[in-house]
Amino acid sequence: MNKNELKNIAESLIETFNVAGRKSIELYTKGLKIEIKEDGSPVSNGDLKCNELITNKILELTPNIPIISEETVDLKIKNKEKIFWLIDPIDGTKEYIAGKEEYTLNAALIIDKVPVIGLVGAPKKKQLFYSYGINDSYLIENNKKIKNDCSKKTSKGEIVALASFSSPSEEIMKELKKYNVTSIVKMASSYKFCVIASGEYDIYAAKERANEWDYAAGHAVAEHAGAIIKTLDGKNFDYGKEDYANPSILMRRAQNLDD
Repeated sequence: MNKNELKNIAESLIETFNVAGRKSIELYTKGLKIEIKEDGSPVSNGDLKCNELITNKILELTPNIPIISEETVDLKIKNKEKIFWLIDPIDGTKEYIAGKEEYTLNAALIIDKVPVIGLVGAPKKKQLFYSYGINDSYLIENNKKIKNDCSKKTSKGEIVALASFSSPSEEIMKELKKYNVTSIVKMASSYKFCVIASGEYDIYAAKERANEWDYAAGHAVAEHAGAIIKTLDGKNFDYGKEDYANPSILMRRAQNLDD
């Protein structure tokens, strides 16, 4: 696919993400129906409705490309695809159920191990991030389209890291110290990728955790804005693994975090 085709697909999904986001809020307001999945994690009717809306639109746009969604995937079947969609209809389901703002709606198109399209909706924040290639990462907020370029928004000398947990492990703390981190903020969901793309935060590091659909859309948004995303040992962060498991991750807003 050329960049114009990727752009058209990404932009054709924007209204669907807006509709799904509004629906997630509406269902929460009415009172969610919650079940516990086999792995012990919760799923709500909000997750399932967003999944339906996003999946149906993607099927309409790209009927010949397989869709792998957190809510429908069979983990016993190994992924052999080279081109496929990854969907996490609501990342941060626990936050969503608790009425918090940090949950996100996610879809990414993977081609040859790389996320080439990413959409991340943050309905309660009234933000939608999307991207379709290097230097084409955007935020839509208050009906305005803003280009993401990872430009530093924190003060000079201030290096703010994001963490998935309140107390990062010793290994992660050691990694963050290499970059002279001055403070750490706990943040849930793929929203972490988006606020690094926008330049509000500087770095995120984590050991192996979660699955490919948790990261892929945010990865595209951040990398297309200029972020550097590798594993902790400096390898490429690839998608399309047979078991969908994420490796470790080190995401930096820029090579020099004080610029």
